[in-house]
Amino acid sequence: MRGLPTWQNLYKDGFKPNKYLLKKFFNNHVKPELEWIKEKGICQKITQYAFYNLGSAFQRFFKGLGKYPNFKKKGRNDSFTIDNGGKPIPVGGKSVKLPTIGWVKTYEALTHTNCKRITISRSADSWFIAFSYEQDCQPSNKPHLIVGVDLGVKQLATLSTGVTFTNPKHYRQNLAKLQRLSRTLPRKVKGSNNRRKAKIKLARHHIKIANLRKDSLHKMTTYLCKNHAKVVIEDLNVSGMMQLHI
Repeated sequence: MRGLPTWQNLYKDGFKPNKYLLKKFFNNHVKPELEWIKEKGICQKITQYAFYNLGSAFQRFFKGLGKYPNFKKKGRNDSFTIDNGGKPIPVGGKSVKLPTIGWVKTYEALTHTNCKRITISRSADSWFIAFSYEQDCQPSNKPHLIVGVDLGVKQLATLSTGVTFTNPKHYRQNLAKLQRLSRTLPRKVKGSNNRRKAKIKLARHHIKIANLRKDSLHKMTTYLCKNHAKVVIEDLNVSGMMQLHI
């Protein structure tokens, strides 16, 4: 909440803000006033990456690659990134020792490797750990040298080889329940436990629809990558086509 307005105020005062200036200003003028931010030492790492992400967002905006950065609302796409002060973070198995936080358990076994930083995010009432690592991969032989992909509405995609991917329309299939949960939430008393439960149910259903869509796209892109050396995709405004019922 403080990064974006601080950036805007520095710009109005004649400065040329960047992530390093923002971090320096925060540590010298804002942090001494907030005692709670020093608790357990983790907040320093969180704010550091928050400033880096804000700086990257402005760089994309100035290059015309993104919109002007806006405020991140609490409760939506909650996430933060931490590191181990330059030291590698070992991960693997169904538990991982996070810097400062300590040991946490995971539902799925992680790959045994090392990473530089970890991003923790929340969707509904579930928490997720994301990290990147290097892996040596050997190129595989492709049955087809090149393929063209025709995006559509009724069909998710049609390949020049004749293979088609049907559009499962997950949103339409789950729309009735989504509407029912959306009507239920405003009827609950604000601040009540029942409203919190209804909010989580609605968020879970949104995530379910999003995951079904991602699953369909991942299956299609995996097939394209495994079987084709070069993929050519047409540049169409699919959202506009759907609005015009093309």
